[in-house]
Amino acid sequence: MKVTAILPDDLITDVQKYTQGKNITDSLQKALSEWVKLAKVKKLNEKLRKKPLHFSDEFTAEKVRNLSRLQ
Repeated sequence: MKVTAILPDDLITDVQKYTQGKNITDSLQKALSEWVKLAKVKKLNEKLRKKPLHFSDEFTAEKVRNLSRLQ
C-alpha cells in the first residue's frame, strides 16, 4: 500500500538508525512490524493479568513427560 505521511526528519533519522533498514521504506516496515509485535504481547499480557492460566488439578510434569515420550 502506498501512503503519504508527514513525519519529522529527526524521527525518520532515529528509525533508520535503530532499524538499520536499507532505505526509509524498509526502516518504517521494520519499525512498524516490531511495534505491532510488541502491542500484541502487551495485549496478551493484559489479558493474562485479568485471567491467568489455570492448570487442571490432574496436571503434572511427569504426565506431560510421559506423553512426550510416547510420541
